[in-house]
Amino acid sequence: MKKLTILTGAGISAESGIKTFRDGDGIWENHSITDVASPEGWRKDRALVLEFYNQRRRQLHEVEPNDAHKLLAELEKYFDIQIITQNIDDLHERAGSTNILHLHGELFKSCSCNNKNLIYEQKSDINIGDKAEDGAQLRPFIVWFGEDVPLMKEAKKKAKEADIFLVIGTSLQVYPAAGLIHDIKDDCLLIVINPNETGFGYGQRAVVMKETATQGMKLLFDKLVNLA
Repeated sequence: MKKLTILTGAGISAESGIKTFRDGDGIWENHSITDVASPEGWRKDRALVLEFYNQRRRQLHEVEPNDAHKLLAELEKYFDIQIITQNIDDLHERAGSTNILHLHGELFKSCSCNNKNLIYEQKSDINIGDKAEDGAQLRPFIVWFGEDVPLMKEAKKKAKEADIFLVIGTSLQVYPAAGLIHDIKDDCLLIVINPNETGFGYGQRAVVMKETATQGMKLLFDKLVNLA
């Protein structure tokens, strides 16, 4: 079975109604990214950070996977698939995909603010005073700006093994995830689906589809199956 590795970003989730993490002005839902997605923001105002992610978590209960998520899950019949996602939602899982690396954490999990290895399922709000078993305040299980990305080593390994590397809905501006396209083999087929695609440093190598995630996957699905 050929190895198909897929890197997904905010663009695939946006079509399910999830607002994108990052716009050009560095503002997320009227908040500075530093205020809600950094260790400094957490130290400054825990209540603000918790409520910000509580709102995101509530919204996640209300949205559903879209056709792009479902078609990626369907491809597991034909390929050895690894999804590497920058998204913190569970829409890939709900669509039926089974091999998913969440580089930036998971919204439906929490952890101790003193030990990120103490991880808990978290479908409801996190409140001030909610404690992990070590007595520390629970925080969102999210990789914030300035923190290490612990799954990056595994992601790089999966990228290097790929026969086909598919990029969907990411502008390849957030590192280290954006660097994964430089880890693929010389003979690996690189395909990019992004309506705003502008090159991103891979020259003429990529097959580029300037489409939304859902439309791009509908156009690409049969072509990929033929490559299996």
